[in-house]
Amino acid sequence: MRLEVTSEHATKINDDFRKETLRIVDASKTAGIGLRLLGAVAFSIHCGKFGHLQQLLGRAFTDIDLASYSRCRGDIVKLMTSLGYQEDFMISRLYGSRRMLFHDQEKDRHCDVFLDRLEFSHDIPFEGRLEVDYPTVPLAELLLEKMQIVKLNEKDVIDTIMLLREHEVGDGDDETINARRISALCAQEWGLWRTVTGNLGRIVDLFSQYKQLTEEDFADIGRKVSALLKEIENEPKTLSWRLRSRVGERRKWYRDVDEIVR
Repeated sequence: MRLEVTSEHATKINDDFRKETLRIVDASKTAGIGLRLLGAVAFSIHCGKFGHLQQLLGRAFTDIDLASYSRCRGDIVKLMTSLGYQEDFMISRLYGSRRMLFHDQEKDRHCDVFLDRLEFSHDIPFEGRLEVDYPTVPLAELLLEKMQIVKLNEKDVIDTIMLLREHEVGDGDDETINARRISALCAQEWGLWRTVTGNLGRIVDLFSQYKQLTEEDFADIGRKVSALLKEIENEPKTLSWRLRSRVGERRKWYRDVDEIVR
């Protein structure tokens, strides 16, 4: 299903969300809290050259996503309350130390905070990674945020296309998609490997439906997808990965994601 949002409307919505997310993360930095951006806003911040693709393809932001550590939980509640947000206690009870949800009733916005790991179809751990970049999580984790989702939607595809078009694939994190980080995580878990490699192939297959994109765009993204797949394939796999690979798709390899989580 294609997104039904005009590029002009998306631009206005996205500008408002971008200002708000930066207000939150800047306030967390002042307070000494390890809080980093995830989601569409984080993608746009890292894509100064190709960020216009979100607007061109009608991609409007719908929420604010943040990553932190569970040890910062109490400080995050105090910070978000001071910024005019209310904690969703039902979500806190349901997910405990793994996730929090905050609402800005006046602006009709909500803010997800994922603690220690991103939990969707698979787990993407944050430990030791939130210190690598600011104000967002590193690019490898941004890409994995999308590529670990079994049931991709159009928003996921657009964000991934934009990130790959903007950045090179390499061995580090400095405005680079860290292929070593991605391949290391995929080598530990067969299920994550299966979903990520399958989705990278789907991105290339789905590219043709976006008539606004060029042959140059397609060639560039295809080259980077190939580089990522090669790195993932060449990474030595763990014993648990090899054992699980023998079962393959005969057993479910991913977690079903409720809409409230995503």
